[in-house]
Amino acid sequence: MQVKVEHVTKSYRDADHDLVVLEDVSFCFPSQSTVAIVGRSGIGKSTLLHLLGGLDVPTNGKIYHDSTCISELRVDERARFRAAKVGFIFQFHHLLPEFSALENVGMPLIIAGVTEEEARGKSERLLERMGLKSRKEHLPSQLSGGEQQRVAIARALIAEPQLVLADEPTGNLDVKTAEGVQELLLEINKERGNTLIVVTHNKDLAESMDLAVEMLPRGALVPVS
Repeated sequence: MQVKVEHVTKSYRDADHDLVVLEDVSFCFPSQSTVAIVGRSGIGKSTLLHLLGGLDVPTNGKIYHDSTCISELRVDERARFRAAKVGFIFQFHHLLPEFSALENVGMPLIIAGVTEEEARGKSERLLERMGLKSRKEHLPSQLSGGEQQRVAIARALIAEPQLVLADEPTGNLDVKTAEGVQELLLEINKERGNTLIVVTHNKDLAESMDLAVEMLPRGALVPVS
């Protein structure tokens, strides 16, 4: 999936004035590529990621997923589009605490109307791929931080999205675990041919991407040499 941003501005009303986070940003993320977005904290990287995934809409400008302008879709249309096409991985895994690892991973399929049997089978296979076969019935509170993040990655990938958006996916992990998560993301990207866009402060992760871009103030994106 090619993701294209055209003249995007995002501002928020703060008391009696507008706070402009992104201003007239244009960029094209190549299809089936891996892209790292780097830059200082608070500059707007996560805001851009939310716009790319349709969790929010720009104040002005357009965002395209291939030929679909997602910024012009209605709220319900964007929700359906996200469920079918986009997978999100966050720094904080946001697993549902009362459900097992297996149930957490299969939840997007159940919501999409897949049978419980099929959802369970796909979830079991993906968790085994993640090295979590013996942990599938454990609750999130019974898993380590690295295991929880791998469950979150499996949940994001279970519906085989064309676009995967990751916001600091290794930010809370130790070096060894972060390396494992990084390898997993890149390996699955190569196998499935999805587009992977990662916001990160992890230099090693950024350098492993096909392309690294730095976000400047107001959101301009420039390739990192």
